[in-house]
Amino acid sequence: MSLADLEAKLGLTTPIRHQLFIDGRFTDAISGETLATLNPHDNSVIAHVAVAGREDVDAAVAAAERAFPAWSRMAAAERGRILLKLADLIEEHAEDLARLETLDTGHPLRDSRRLDVPRTAACFRYFGGMADKFQGETIPVEPGFLNYTLREPVGIVGQIVPWNFPLMFTSWKMAPALAAGNCIVMKPAEITPLTSLKIAELMAQAGLPDGVFNMLPGLGSVAGQYIAEHPGIAKIAFTGSTATGRRIVQASSGNLKKVQLELGGKGPNIVFEDAPLQAAVNGSAWGIFHNQGQACIAGSRLLLHEKIADAFLDQFLPLARSIRLGNPLDETTEMGPLTSMQHRERVLTYADTATQEGGEILAGGKAPAGVLAGGCYVEPTVVRAKSFRDRVAQEEVFGPFVTVLTFATDEEALQIANGTDYGLGSGLWTQNLSRAHRVARDLHAGMVWVNSYKRVNPGSPFGGVGKSGYGREMGFDAMHEYTQVKSVWVNVDAEIPPHFQR
Repeated sequence: MSLADLEAKLGLTTPIRHQLFIDGRFTDAISGETLATLNPHDNSVIAHVAVAGREDVDAAVAAAERAFPAWSRMAAAERGRILLKLADLIEEHAEDLARLETLDTGHPLRDSRRLDVPRTAACFRYFGGMADKFQGETIPVEPGFLNYTLREPVGIVGQIVPWNFPLMFTSWKMAPALAAGNCIVMKPAEITPLTSLKIAELMAQAGLPDGVFNMLPGLGSVAGQYIAEHPGIAKIAFTGSTATGRRIVQASSGNLKKVQLELGGKGPNIVFEDAPLQAAVNGSAWGIFHNQGQACIAGSRLLLHEKIADAFLDQFLPLARSIRLGNPLDETTEMGPLTSMQHRERVLTYADTATQEGGEILAGGKAPAGVLAGGCYVEPTVVRAKSFRDRVAQEEVFGPFVTVLTFATDEEALQIANGTDYGLGSGLWTQNLSRAHRVARDLHAGMVWVNSYKRVNPGSPFGGVGKSGYGREMGFDAMHEYTQVKSVWVNVDAEIPPHFQR
């Protein structure tokens, strides 16, 4: 099917973009190289997308360097106005963006419409409003001196976004960086670049000057590596695996870039004996099966108090088995395919690992048969592990795969929850207020949800500890990540020290 025919079939009102975006225009890669992006529902080719190389990264950095002086000195309110216009444009093109995200990633259309697109617009709108409200401080120092701080943009920022939420993560990274006055060279994931390129088009329409943002789809081993190494880039912000995060840190050392990492997770989701059971069942299913479990904050370890474990599973397992898998463009589909066939095979290997370790598969553990067999689908999978030290309870599966463990005391629950190297998202379900605050305090995690799971908001900081990375997305914390502080001392009426006076 030609690209034009596909656009017509999807009912898109604007064309699918498949070139690099550098210095205000779409352009082919200098090498002419392209890479097919696939529909994970049936592995058909959507488009052949330009693949950035080192020369393209150099061109993008040069464009950003030319744009930086004017953009960084533009009135903050004007930068904010442009971001607010972008949020409006995203909402105007919401249906195109939702369908494109679903086609490229496998997100069910109902989720792309209800979550991905609105969250993207909300993030740009939040930071558009923050642009002229982010301020320095005055500091009381010795008499006769005024000391104040300025928050200045770091300069040219390299950003690498993952394939699981490509549209939303584009806004999480770009919005605060632009509001703070930085210029950007971004690399979307090579397997899901289409909505990021559409955002580039809308950013130009919103009035962002040429060179302020540049979008370079390409391979992580080439374009991503060079962005991390590039001497003209002052900061690198990366979301992805912990293993790749380590390589980013090593590559950044050449010019001692500022580094921000949002990496893997193995989220503990603790259900105490006094939990609101029905809410916990529903919330736990959402925490692991939304977006096919492809989320760093997924509640992938389900810790059940031994007194309610059976009652919980009596409701949870039928719910997991009832989730409607299907073509993500079908509005009745509740869970679509994983984003690539390679990733599907990786997830399925963990079902074998679970049984090899003496665990039990309670639901799923295989690819569906029939019409979905040719796609990247995996059934919602629930396994019971023998120990919290088993691989399926330690390693990030990143799929619709939850590991069940039981505990007897609050102390044991915390031991299990904190018994991994990760520390990103976590949750707990209880009606005991003191327990909720105490366990939230003691969880080794950057985020804790109480009687809910997987909530995010542009105003609330998002990030982890340990092997889940460092730095924070969103909120005022994100503005700090994209600025550096300058301390200014003014001698108002202090006497000049007597030393060396003539």
